[in-house]
Amino acid sequence: MSRGGRWSRYYDAVQARPPRDTLLFALDRFAAEGLPAAPRALDLGCGDGRDTVELLRRGWRTLAMDATPEAIDRLLARPDLPKDPPTAGNLETLVARFEDFQPPPADLINASFCLPFCEAAAFPDVWRRLSAAIRPGGRFAGQLLGPQDDWAQSGVIIHSRADIDRLAAGFEIELLQEVREEGGTPLARTKHWHIFHLVLKSSDKNDN
Repeated sequence: MSRGGRWSRYYDAVQARPPRDTLLFALDRFAAEGLPAAPRALDLGCGDGRDTVELLRRGWRTLAMDATPEAIDRLLARPDLPKDPPTAGNLETLVARFEDFQPPPADLINASFCLPFCEAAAFPDVWRRLSAAIRPGGRFAGQLLGPQDDWAQSGVIIHSRADIDRLAAGFEIELLQEVREEGGTPLARTKHWHIFHLVLKSSDKNDN
């Protein structure tokens, strides 16, 4: 099966799933503090938009980015995508790869289960650019995979707990859940997961 065919099957399998818990955690933290003026989010690896729709629903201006045009097409075709102004005007979309993306300043960078698929050699620079784009008091929400994950030998990027601590330097760790469990993929393949669920808050002085 072609790579494009696998993505189509994946999008079919995850349609109608709710937004990620890490995103909801970050959004609830922002809500408790009081939203920034005209809050701006980047939804990286947005897929069919399960997180994008929640961001728009909560009033965030959102740039939804994915490497596959089909993902953007599916996002724009969602029946629950806000169609009325002003919310509809809060969405921008972009087809791009992490390695080529220069992120604009944002209050929230959401990267649900996508950064492990960045090119390994490019990841340090990608992380540096993402970290620099987060405004003072802003947040990163997303997942990274650990060394015990079944995909560790398949070319995805793997991080140890010590690696996570280094990546989080200059941030406050608001959420760090390490999960090791037997489970499955959306394509119904059995798999051992080793996941770090993360929400990081940037220093108010943005000295990271």
